[in-house]
Amino acid sequence: MPKPIKRHIGLQNLSREHHHGLLLSWKIRKGFDQKIEPGRIKTYSDWFYLKFLVPHFLLEEKHIFPLLGDDHKMVKRALREHRRLKRLFNAKENVEKNLLLIEEELVGHIRFEERVLFNEIQTVADEIQLLEIQNIHQDKTEENPDNWPDQFWVI
Repeated sequence: MPKPIKRHIGLQNLSREHHHGLLLSWKIRKGFDQKIEPGRIKTYSDWFYLKFLVPHFLLEEKHIFPLLGDDHKMVKRALREHRRLKRLFNAKENVEKNLLLIEEELVGHIRFEERVLFNEIQTVADEIQLLEIQNIHQDKTEENPDNWPDQFWVI
């Protein structure tokens, strides 16, 4: 089991959001395991994407990734994965296949950011930059992603 990563306070809210993203993947998997109609899962995942992932991606792209620079290989990978996930969430056909891909690719993306990219950010950024991220991120609405009327994952 990997050793827990000491996350700087400036990145802790983003890490909490990553946890919610991992829970989305778990909910998708749980929904399929319980033979839930894919449209129900898609409705929740679309809401989660718009409410939580779009603002999260924008924050990372505007304030986190620039700390390493546009040409950094880790930033290029993260941006590529953001684009791929956006396409999967926005796809209207092959709902079941795309949900399964989201479930798998979102976990990989979050693990990469948490275990590799954020560690690099903590190494490169200074204290002022990391605290500025915390200040910027505090304005975000703290809504609970479990507050969804159709909790298909609980059934």
